[in-house]
Parts: sequence; C-alpha cells; structure tokens
Amino acid sequence: MRLRNVEQADLEVFLEQEHDPEAVRRSKFTPRDREAFMTHWQTKILGNPTGLVQTVVVDGEPAGHLLSWWKEERRFIGYWFGRRFWGRGIGTEALTLFLRQEKTRPLYADPYIGNTGSVRLLEKCGFQRTGEIEHDEHDYVLLRLSGDSATASD
Repeated sequence: MRLRNVEQADLEVFLEQEHDPEAVRRSKFTPRDREAFMTHWQTKILGNPTGLVQTVVVDGEPAGHLLSWWKEERRFIGYWFGRRFWGRGIGTEALTLFLRQEKTRPLYADPYIGNTGSVRLLEKCGFQRTGEIEHDEHDYVLLRLSGDSATASD
C-alpha cells in the first residue's frame, strides 16, 4: 500500500466508488452524476491550492483517496475507499501515512454518525469526538485530532 498524487485515470475509479450503494448508505452522501463529479474534482479538489489529496494504491490499483481542505477556520480530512478494500486495515495504514503529510493540527473529520467503521478508523488514528453536527438532515460525529489533545483548543 502506498500513497501517490491523483492521476486523471483515478477519477473514473473514484466515480465508481462514490456510486457504490453500500458506501452511499453508510456515508449518507448523495453521489454526483459524472459531469458534476468531474467538475467538482477538477475545480474544488484538484484545483484547490490549499488542499492535499492522495490516491491510495493497493497492489498497483487505486483503492480510494484521502484529502484535506479548509472549511472556514478549520482544516478537515475526508476519504473514500472502494468496498473491496474495506476491513483489511488499508484505511488505517493509509490514514496514518496521510497524517504524516498533513501537518495541520487541529484537524477535523465529520463522518455520518451511523458509519461506525469510519468513526472507528478515525479514533484508531488519534481523533477524538468533540460533538455532533447536522448536514442535510443527518447527524454526523465531529472528531478532532490535535497535536496535544490536553492543551489544544478549538
């Protein structure tokens, strides 16, 4: 498993992963159609000069991606992995490597409250629950990773 910069061909894989029915159910994320997806990735993700985005490669193929971005005064992290890569420790290994690149602390994540696998992954990597927030009529867990959890503040 390794991380690398996103290549154009990865976007087709990410689009397919975003449309997986089980992933959609667990994340409560509404998948975009192809045109909206590609536009979002080109302008908002790859076109964001303050963002960090990496493809997770397993056995030579894209298994998913990790990214970080600024939302107001907070730096957030997100990820998406193809279903066939779930439950194999790939997420933990990939997030651990990504956190070595993404140095901003505190760092936030907000997975859907019912996505227990995602919440567990973040907690394994040192994120701590700080509350709940609502997006599009669904509840999400707000987690924070700080350089020094005893002294860091929001």
